[in-house]
Amino acid sequence: MERAELGGASSPWRRTAQLSSRFTHSLGLVWVLIALCVVAVLISPSFTRIDNILDVARQMAMYGLISIGQTFVILGGGIDLSVGSIIALASTVSAQMLAAGWPVWVVVVLGISIGIVFGAVNGIGITVFRLPPFIMTLGTMVMGQGLALTISNGYLVDIGERAEEFSFLGLGRAFGVPNPVWIMLAVAIAAFLALKFTTFGRALYGVGSNAEAARLAGIGVKRTIFATYVISGALAGLTALVFVSRLTVGDPTFGKGMELEAIAVVVIGGTSLFGGEGGVVGTLIGAAIVAVLANILNLIGVSPFAQPIVKGAIILIAVLAEVFQRSRRR
Repeated sequence: MERAELGGASSPWRRTAQLSSRFTHSLGLVWVLIALCVVAVLISPSFTRIDNILDVARQMAMYGLISIGQTFVILGGGIDLSVGSIIALASTVSAQMLAAGWPVWVVVVLGISIGIVFGAVNGIGITVFRLPPFIMTLGTMVMGQGLALTISNGYLVDIGERAEEFSFLGLGRAFGVPNPVWIMLAVAIAAFLALKFTTFGRALYGVGSNAEAARLAGIGVKRTIFATYVISGALAGLTALVFVSRLTVGDPTFGKGMELEAIAVVVIGGTSLFGGEGGVVGTLIGAAIVAVLANILNLIGVSPFAQPIVKGAIILIAVLAEVFQRSRRR
């Protein structure tokens, strides 16, 4: 796994070990994904239909967008429970603005800005007032849910005649591939480059590995943590816009439970809940695994009410595996 080195360059053998570990984990995830696809084909040959594969790709994109933001937060040693509520609020407000005739570009900017504002509130509460991330984001999660329900009076907000005009985000295609997939890939590439080649990326790994050591090394710990929550909020806002574009409505219940699915994707992808270890590539593979698994559960007729049981079990297994690996390293 990728891990920041403070206080000097790491030795060649350690860098080699890190690269080997990261490659081995990613390869293992790829094999898990292949195995799931084989199981899906055996269960239902309709899994390989083009329309079903495109549906899986769209679902992966939705998981991927919100999980990339969660990856930044968890790499810094935090957690963001508010992303689902940000999706609900941003989708409701965006749909109302579209229905009222606001220009599409204004709606897009506002939808993402709602996420940025919530992310900034989370960041201020955690870095300035030193509230635990779980408590702070739990509070904003409840606030976001309340605001979405209040603004919409608990009803769906239909964008009406603007549906076709706004459909490019969620329903459009380029070269036969759904636009949400292209959006996710663009965000993933930007996130990968930021984590791999920028001062912020190195600082984030350092903060997640050991915040006190990072502070002593001159890294702006509070500034770095604040930025992760802003990024997470912005991507939640973007996810909300894709939802509205795809379903042509704003829904105050959009995003319900997606914070847990995002955490599951990140953990499955190998990012440590203890911070400082992981990356975007693993998150993308994790998103594909969760999307294929959800499709399999639908194909075999598992109730939507029972599916969270499976996802919760996956989170527990992934965390237990991580704890076991950490104990072996010691």
